[in-house]
Amino acid sequence: MNGKQRVGLLGGTFDPPHNGHLRLAEAALEQLGLERVLFMPVGDPTHKSRADLTSVSDRVAMTVLATVARDGFQLDLTDALRPEPHYTVTLLPLLLAQNKGTQFWLVMGGDSLRDLHTWHLPDALLTMCRLAVLPRPGAALDWAQLESRFPNIRERVDLLTGETIDLSSTRLRNNPTEIAPHVPPPVFNYISRHKLYD
Repeated sequence: MNGKQRVGLLGGTFDPPHNGHLRLAEAALEQLGLERVLFMPVGDPTHKSRADLTSVSDRVAMTVLATVARDGFQLDLTDALRPEPHYTVTLLPLLLAQNKGTQFWLVMGGDSLRDLHTWHLPDALLTMCRLAVLPRPGAALDWAQLESRFPNIRERVDLLTGETIDLSSTRLRNNPTEIAPHVPPPVFNYISRHKLYD
């Protein structure tokens, strides 16, 4: 893309980071020829209750443990450290200013694309990046509806292919006995040691 660096952005609470996040990042990295995917834990997510959220320090530590062994995965603390509110549309100008000549992709599941109209200023967001989307079970994309709200959105979306995992951090937090098979072993050891979801 005109010699620009190609970088994916995968944001979220990562409470905890799980194999679904890693599968999504892997698909984007390989299929789009990205230099790296930045894992960006959010500090105070706008859509989630603070009372239900594990501390930023624990979520950052788990994200490091989940990604450190994979070349091309990198932790970025820009969103974790900046003041609230934590909207993606206000994050991207910061990243673009710090990374001149970079083409960013927001890496997301199909459910996030389906719900894009609920994001803060989504039209502005689409002018600053592309979307890398891996369809998710149970979240069928209605392109006619998407295009009625976001004309020409298909031109901004790169669909990823491959197996997807129907998994959420919320489900794992609510069912701690299910966590072990769905997170990297170092993450599970951290959760157990710190009794995060007991």
